[in-house]
Amino acid sequence: MSKPAPIAEIKAKLSHIHMSDDPYILELEQDSRKGVAMLLVAFHKRLAKAEALRLEAHTLRHFERQAIQKGYQVIAGIDEVGRGPLAGPVIAAAVILPNNCELLEVNDSKKLSEKKRDSLFTQICETAVAVGIGIVDEETIDQINIYQATKLAMKEAVEKLSFTPDYLLLDAMKLEDVPIAQESIIKGDAKSVSIAAASIVAKVTRDRLMKKYGEQYPGYSFEKNAGYGTKDHLAGLDEFGPCPIHRKTFAPVKNFFV
Repeated sequence: MSKPAPIAEIKAKLSHIHMSDDPYILELEQDSRKGVAMLLVAFHKRLAKAEALRLEAHTLRHFERQAIQKGYQVIAGIDEVGRGPLAGPVIAAAVILPNNCELLEVNDSKKLSEKKRDSLFTQICETAVAVGIGIVDEETIDQINIYQATKLAMKEAVEKLSFTPDYLLLDAMKLEDVPIAQESIIKGDAKSVSIAAASIVAKVTRDRLMKKYGEQYPGYSFEKNAGYGTKDHLAGLDEFGPCPIHRKTFAPVKNFFV
């Protein structure tokens, strides 16, 4: 009788197997060692998680599939980040993904850790047919209001795409002055892979920019709060007053200009 393979060797081999009916799995099920049994439990959990992610990815392509069935071919998802902060720009992203791509774990950026967002940001940028980013600064926000500034950022993101889309998927918004067929989806960043991808690109882009502003304007913890009105941010505002990137029309910043 041949000597049983070491547990470490089995573990390494299992990491390269992705089918539960692989002959090697059937062979391991005859191994009575507790260590092997534990490896098999972990293996089946990994496969179950992978299958759940594939099903989620398929579900998140529902609106894209509908658009393709209507005859559209170049579909861009659009989302923004930065409507609520007291400082910094509002940023929108437009992302065109290949119609047959399968990006696992892409979801509403707010549901993901910073590490996961950074990882997916790289994957999205490498996979996407095109990515466009629109940035509208705090001065313009104060001039035209945050709602109009958000639309302006979205329009700019679409204009910066290297390919012109023939269909837009947006998160609860409409771009009336953009002559492209479009669909507004409530909570679209959790229902459409294209919008979710755009939300990740927009958030990572803005968070990185706000970290740079944190170095440029110390005292407000921009590198931690991205300009939102946290306790540290408000304490800095009380101590130092507004800095150049604060939104003058947003309370409590506007109190300094009364």
